[in-house]
Amino acid sequence: MAEPLKNMYTEEFLRLFGEKVQAAYSLFDIDGFIHQVMDKKWDELELKDRIRRISSTLEVFLPSSYEEALCILFAIDEHCSGFPYLFFPDFVEVYGQGEEHWDLSMTALERFTSKSSAEFAVRPFLLREPERMMRQMTTWAGHSSEHVRRLASEGCRPRLPWGQALPVFKRDPAPVLAVLEILKADPSLYVRKSVANNLNDIAKDHPDIVIATAQRWKGVHPDTDWIVRHGCRSLIRKSIPEVMAMFGYADDTDGVPLVAAASLTTDPAVLKIGDHCELSYVLQLREGEPVRVRIEYGIDFVKARGQVSRKLFLLSDKTVSGGTRLTGTRTHRFADLTTRRHYAGAHRIVLLVNGQEAASTIVDIEL
Repeated sequence: MAEPLKNMYTEEFLRLFGEKVQAAYSLFDIDGFIHQVMDKKWDELELKDRIRRISSTLEVFLPSSYEEALCILFAIDEHCSGFPYLFFPDFVEVYGQGEEHWDLSMTALERFTSKSSAEFAVRPFLLREPERMMRQMTTWAGHSSEHVRRLASEGCRPRLPWGQALPVFKRDPAPVLAVLEILKADPSLYVRKSVANNLNDIAKDHPDIVIATAQRWKGVHPDTDWIVRHGCRSLIRKSIPEVMAMFGYADDTDGVPLVAAASLTTDPAVLKIGDHCELSYVLQLREGEPVRVRIEYGIDFVKARGQVSRKLFLLSDKTVSGGTRLTGTRTHRFADLTTRRHYAGAHRIVLLVNGQEAASTIVDIEL
C-alpha cells in the first residue's frame, strides 16, 4: 500500500525547512516550531489539517506583522518548491484576507503558485469577493507563466476536488467561462488540462451551457478540440445524443442498428463478496462505413436497502471498419472499496455500445 501523503511531513522535513527560515530570520525557534507542530494530536491529523497546522504555527514563530512574515517567506521560497510546500499559499489564505493585505496577498499567491499551487488558497477570496477576485483571475489568465495561467482556471473550478465548493459559480458559471475563453487555446497542456476539468465541473450543473460552448469551440484549434473532448467526458458517459453526434459516435442509420449481434457472459456467474469474475463480450457491427464506437459495461450494484445503482466501466473507444467483429475480456473484482460496499443479490451487467444496451447477463453475489 502506498505511503499516505500526510507522512511526507516528518520531523526531518520540518527541521530542514526551519533551517531555511532561520537563515532569513535568525530569531526563528526551530525546536519550538517543530514541537508545536508535532504535538500529541499530530498523528491524528490528515493531510489538509497538517498543512494548516504548519501554516498556523508559522504565524506564531514568524514576526506578528503579515508583511514582515511574507518577506521572510519570499526570501526562501525559491528553495521551497513542490507539493509539500502547500502551506505557503495556505498561510496567505489564513492570514492575508484583510482588505489592507489584498494587493500583497495577490502578489504572494501569484508567486507561490509556481512553487506548489495556490488553487485551494484563492477560494476563500473568491467566496468573499467573487467579482473582484475574478478580475484578478482574468489578469492571471494572460500571465507569461503557465503556473499562473493554470491558477486562473483551476482556482475557480466550481467543484475542485479537495477544495471548497464555489456555489456562486455552480449557479452561474458565466464569469468562469469568460476566463476559460482566454485559455481555450493555451500552448501549455498543464493549463489545457485544467480548462477541460473546469468545463467538466460546469457540465455537472449546466450541461446545456457546456454543450453550447463545446459546439462553438470545436474546430477553432487542435488544442481547443482536445479541451472540448476532455471537458465533455461526463456528458459522453451519459450518452447525450447531441454530444455523441458532436464527437462522431455512430448510431442507428436508416433503421439499421449499429450492433448486428452481441453477447456478454461471465465466469463464474455465482460468487461471494471479494471474488472476481471474467467478463467476455462479442460484438458484430453493421456492414458499411467506418464507425466510432465507445464500448462500456455497466453493473447495477445492489445497495443496502435493495435498490440498485449503475456504475459504468470503459472497455474501448475507437473507430473501426464497418462489419468488424469485436471481442474482449475484463476481470472484475467484487471487493469492498472505501467508495463502494457490496451486498448480496442479483447484479445485472449490461454491455453498452455508444450508450445503447447491446447485451446483458446476471451475476449472483452471495454472502
